[in-house]
Amino acid sequence: MALRELTQQERDTARQKALAARAERAEVKRGFGAGTLSFAEVLERAGSSEAVARLRTIELLEALPGVGRVTATRILEDLGVSTSRRLGGLGVKQRKALTEHLAELD
Repeated sequence: MALRELTQQERDTARQKALAARAERAEVKRGFGAGTLSFAEVLERAGSSEAVARLRTIELLEALPGVGRVTATRILEDLGVSTSRRLGGLGVKQRKALTEHLAELD
């Protein structure tokens, strides 16, 4: 099934929405990495913002100082969380396990 062609106005609207979502996700990662946002606050924002809910958990962990792709992958694997899991898709037990693990890092 072919998708219909979007009008220029529809493309512009979609582009602006995507730009705002990327900016919001970048702001959350910057705040989390700097320590001004806690993991609980990020999860709370994910509950109210689709843009934050669509942020991959591994990308959020990589925002932490000293945590790269390998360390973030190891953390998620140790906790039984898929590396492709997004914040909005985390289960109750996964949220609790990540919260406890991140509290130990401080």
